[in-house]
Amino acid sequence: MPEVLSAPLVVEFPFTRSLGPVQSAFLTGLRERTLLGVRASDGRILMPPVEYDPVTAEELRDLVEVAGTGTVTTWAWNPHPRPGQPLTAPFAWVLVRLDGADTALLHALDARGPEEVSSGTRVRVRWAAERRGAITDIVCFERLDEGGRPDGHADSQGKKSRQSDNRPERPRATTPHTGRFDGDPVTGIVTAARLDYTYTSGRAQSRFLTALTGRRIIGERCPDCRKTYVPPRGACPTCGVATDEQVEVGPRGTVTTYCVVNVKARNLDIEVPYVYAHIALDGADLGLHARIGGIPYDQVRMGLRVEAVWVDDDRLAPTLASVDHFRPTGEPDADYDTYKELL
Repeated sequence: MPEVLSAPLVVEFPFTRSLGPVQSAFLTGLRERTLLGVRASDGRILMPPVEYDPVTAEELRDLVEVAGTGTVTTWAWNPHPRPGQPLTAPFAWVLVRLDGADTALLHALDARGPEEVSSGTRVRVRWAAERRGAITDIVCFERLDEGGRPDGHADSQGKKSRQSDNRPERPRATTPHTGRFDGDPVTGIVTAARLDYTYTSGRAQSRFLTALTGRRIIGERCPDCRKTYVPPRGACPTCGVATDEQVEVGPRGTVTTYCVVNVKARNLDIEVPYVYAHIALDGADLGLHARIGGIPYDQVRMGLRVEAVWVDDDRLAPTLASVDHFRPTGEPDADYDTYKELL
C-alpha cells in the first residue's frame, strides 16, 4: 500500500473593495488617529460604522467621534499566534465597546497572560507609528490601570508602547464629525485573503500522485458502473461504492471545453493569454483540467486531440505540476459524440 501523502497548501488572492462614504471616513479617520462611529435610527452609536441600519435598513450618514478608550465585553486567549495576526506573542482576541459607542469592535489585546483579561477590563488603543488608512492602524489594545493609565508592560516586540506614559486617558464625549480630513480620503482597500492548511490526499489520490513521478496517469474503475475516474476519489460518485482497481489512462485525450485566461496570476510565469481546458483522457470517464500549449490560444477548439508534456526528470514530483501542459497530437479532431457526455 503506498504512503498516504500530505503537503502544506496556501490559497491566497488579493481582495479589492471600493469604499462608500461611511467606510471611507472610518478608514481615513484611523489614518488620522480618529475613531468614527455612525448614529443609527434608534440613536445607538455603531462602532465600527455601517452604511445601512441593521434594523430598518435606512441609509446612515451621521458620523460621530468616539473615544480611544473602552471596555472589554468578551474575550478569548490566543496562545499560538499565526502569521499575519496582529501580535507575534500570545495575546487575547477582544470585543471592545469604546467609550461613546453602543457596539463592540473586534481586535487584539496585548496582555502577558489570560489572567490579565476579563470582561470589564479597561483598555485603550495603541496606534501604529505609520498609518495608511486600514484597521491595522490600530496595532492592538492595551490595558489601563485603575487610575486610567497604561499598565506599561512591553509589547510583543519587547518595546514599551509610545502611548504608555503616565498621563491618564480621559474618555471623550461622543461628538458629531463631518468625516472630512486634511489629505486625500481613503477610497479603496486591497486585502490579501489567505488560507493556510495541510492537505492529506488519501490512499486513492496518493496512488495517483505517486504514479505521476513515473510519467503515468492512473485512474480507478468502479466495480459496478465500470466508469474510470481521474483523479480517483476512492469511491464512485455515481454508485457510492469503493474503487480499488487501478487503470492507466491517457496520456492522450480530447479537449471538451476550455477558457481563455487574460489575467496574469501572481507567481505563475505564463504569458497571457493562454488556454485552460477540460480534457477527457483516453480511457477515462472524468475530465482533467490542464493548460494547453504548443498552439496559438485562438486555435484551441472543442474536440482537439492533445497529449501530455511532462517536466524534466529532475522536476518530477507527486503533484499535477509534473504535467507541464498538453499539446496537440496532430490527429484529426474527435467527433462530438465521443465526448459529449464529458462536457
